[in-house]
Amino acid sequence: MTHHIVEVSSLVYDYPDGTRALDGVSFRIEHGESVAMVGANGAGKSTLLMHLMGALFPKSGAVRIGDFPLTKKNVADVRRSVGMVFQDPDDQLFMPTVFDDVAFGPINLGLPLSEVDSCVMKALETVGVAHLKNRPPYRLSGGEKRAVAIASVIALSPSVLVLDEPSTSLDPASRRHLIELLASFTHTKIIATHDLDMALDLCERTIVIHKGAVAADGKTSEILQQQSLLQASHLEIPGRLEPCSLCGGRRIIAVQKGKIE
Repeated sequence: MTHHIVEVSSLVYDYPDGTRALDGVSFRIEHGESVAMVGANGAGKSTLLMHLMGALFPKSGAVRIGDFPLTKKNVADVRRSVGMVFQDPDDQLFMPTVFDDVAFGPINLGLPLSEVDSCVMKALETVGVAHLKNRPPYRLSGGEKRAVAIASVIALSPSVLVLDEPSTSLDPASRRHLIELLASFTHTKIIATHDLDMALDLCERTIVIHKGAVAADGKTSEILQQQSLLQASHLEIPGRLEPCSLCGGRRIIAVQKGKIE
């Protein structure tokens, strides 16, 4: 199965003013992997995500989503394969009701109207907000908006799910619900986040981006214990990996697929 694979090879991208945003980024994400993309503000994470969804094209190098290389000829296929959940749900929710927002994508992809209703309700039920279908998006809480934004993406049946800072502005209960929801998905997932504890919960693999390049790529529970690496990338060790002030030992490292490591 190749349609869930994401491959980036020697990717280079410059901003219009000539500033180099991505400088030779390479990685391969296999079917079903859940990968955290971490780095300081300005490291290049969002620019990289915009390439994965076909919103930007590289100066050099290549991006492949499943069977489709990112080219202007194939960009529509890439965009159908990748579902992007933006950092701010208000950037995705603009219709009069929740139902209309989730239906917008399937309708524009040409799904027969006779199938739209069931598609929308299935997506809303998956994220647990079917009861909000007639609610105006502006009357939702932050956690509810995030769930509806995710529903609007999974209604398109993407092969790859990309999320940009999904836990931003969520209260603890909404954050925990989001983690449980994302853990239930079988999509290939790429999660750009500053929430390194969320990375421990959801992602067995972490890629560290620093100054537009891959600074590290490996097992999350190992990467996020490397203090010198994190400091150099302007990141901090997650709270539950900090040594215990009483005994000096490590706290719980990670919760992966229901197991404590």
